[in-house]
This record gives sequence, C-alpha cells and structure tokens, in this order.
Amino acid sequence: MVKRKTAIKIRKAHRYLGIFLGIQFLLWTISGLYFSWTDIEEIHGDHFRIQSKNEASFTDLIGLSDIEPEKPISSVALRDIGGEPYYWINNKQLYNARTGDLKPQITEEEALKIAAVNMRPDLKVSGVSRLTKVGNHSEYRGKPLPAYAISYDNAENIIAYVSVKDGAFQTLRHRDWRWFDFLWMTHTMDYQGRDDFNTTVLRAFSLLGFLTVLSGFLLWFTSSPTIRKSLKKLF
Repeated sequence: MVKRKTAIKIRKAHRYLGIFLGIQFLLWTISGLYFSWTDIEEIHGDHFRIQSKNEASFTDLIGLSDIEPEKPISSVALRDIGGEPYYWINNKQLYNARTGDLKPQITEEEALKIAAVNMRPDLKVSGVSRLTKVGNHSEYRGKPLPAYAISYDNAENIIAYVSVKDGAFQTLRHRDWRWFDFLWMTHTMDYQGRDDFNTTVLRAFSLLGFLTVLSGFLLWFTSSPTIRKSLKKLF
C-alpha cells in the first residue's frame, strides 16, 4: 500500500506539472481544433485565385542554341511575363524567348500583369512594395528574393508575391492564413522560424506532458478506495 506522504508527493507533482503545462496544453487544443475545422484550400487562398486560367502559348520562339548563357544549360522553363515569352535558364537567368536578350529583372508593371493573370479580377490593387529581405517570422519566408508584394483592398488583407528575378507568381497570403501560421507556431513551439517540428522545447514539453498523464494515473491508483481495499485483501 502506498504511504500517505508518497501519495501527497505524487499529488503535488501532478498539480505543479498541470499548472506549468496547462497554458501550452490549451494552445495545443485550440490550434488543433482550428486545424481540424478549417479548409486547407481556403487557408492556401485558392478561392482568391483564378481557378481555370488559360495557359499561355507562343510562336516564333528562338532555339536554346541561339542563347548564350553564362554556363551550360541544365534546366529551362518558359515564363509568361506581361504577355511576352521568356526562358528561365538554370534557375538563374531570364532571356527573352524571341530576341535572346538577357533580362536582369522584371518591372513593377510586369509584376502587376503577372498577378492579374493569377488573381481574381474583382480584387483591386491598393499598393505595391519591393522586398529585399525578410525575417524569420515573415509570411514570405523561404521564398525567392527580391520580390514584389502586391496588396489588395480587401477585408482579408490579401498580399500576392511575385519574384523579381524570374517573374514567377510565388504565393499569396491573407488573414486566415496568418491566423493559421500563428497557431502553427504555438503548436510546433518553434518560436524562431515557425516551421521546425523537432524543436527541443516541443520535445521537452511532450515528455513533460507524458509524465503528467502518468502522474494522473498514478494519483488515481494511490487515492482510489477500491484499489486500497483490493490491496488490503492481497496484503
């Protein structure tokens, strides 16, 4: 039979572990509920984009042999930039697919045209800014820089991002995505970059949470009258 002092120690350990972990348990629960009740397609912002856009097609394109890139060609992609065809070569350089001219970067006007091809026509642009660097918590983290950030006059505070170097439409962000991103941070406990699911803090809290559950079972075992009666009969 468990001694009274031992039972008191177990009760205290369970109580203090519960207090210490309670806030994080609440955040895990809230974020988990949010994730399970939201449509991931809406979080991605697909409903703000044109769903059935026509793929661009071009004629009179020059061959790759007519282009003289800095290095031998290992990869190539065709880009539609403001209605003009461009070759994106070696994930590094942009060449006009009709003239072979090197294009160092796209203009703000071209970025707006690229966004217009991807975003719903009813969305009105409210401003454009150029990003050259972002922090670990930026909503545009992990994407190519520099980039144009195109803001829209909308209650959802939508921002679309277009890469300056190759003219690719990168992504869009809006209010619900930002809530998702914040709750994801609290769920993974990665308060630096938000995307690491193997942080030391998360592992520590997971282990402490496991110990809290075990202490709860142990507390029930030591305080249950039925268990006590059973132990008395046995011993």
